[in-house]
Amino acid sequence: MKKQHLIIVLLASLLASCVGGQLNPPYNYNTNPSYSWGYAEFYGAYYAQYGNSNNVISLSLFSDSLKINDIGNLVGTGQFLFLEDVFIAKTDTLLPVGTYTVNTSGLPFTVAPGKNDTTDSEVYPIGATISYYEDNPANSKLKLVTEGTFTVSSIGNNYTINCNLKTDDKIILKGSFSGQLPHIDQSLAIPKSAVRNRILQKFLFKNFGN
Repeated sequence: MKKQHLIIVLLASLLASCVGGQLNPPYNYNTNPSYSWGYAEFYGAYYAQYGNSNNVISLSLFSDSLKINDIGNLVGTGQFLFLEDVFIAKTDTLLPVGTYTVNTSGLPFTVAPGKNDTTDSEVYPIGATISYYEDNPANSKLKLVTEGTFTVSSIGNNYTINCNLKTDDKIILKGSFSGQLPHIDQSLAIPKSAVRNRILQKFLFKNFGN
């Protein structure tokens, strides 16, 4: 009897996950977005006090209808690729041409991978992330970018960026950008960490569905 009861419970759980007799399919995110705009922020030797004197740039790229409204909030739908720590040489202040690799070395032409960090019992994503802003908020989410590369080329003020990244759940994330890439100098902001925290709070900590 116990065995039959268990079978009934399992069947009921399976039916509860179906709609019209079909299993709910997983939601598919665009894995090859075309980023329509973006910007880079220069922070100088942000980690000098920790022994890394290389300069750091944060790169933000946005797709589809994502935009910043009049009060500075990110609205619309699309994808937001945020590469928080792009390491460049001490002599560079703009994003140099070349191929960048996601790793933890902190060397020029590398990007710090995404990970979850805990501060005062609160868990926050840091490093490289991809945020999906979908029409249905239940499908909006943030994923960590943990592997891969991206390449940068430029002609004058026009940049071309091609991504070949991978998220922490092993999804390949392509994507490209072509256009002007404004650079904002945040190296003189005091403290610089306050600027970065403000950006994170505005764009990353949205009420995602998952």
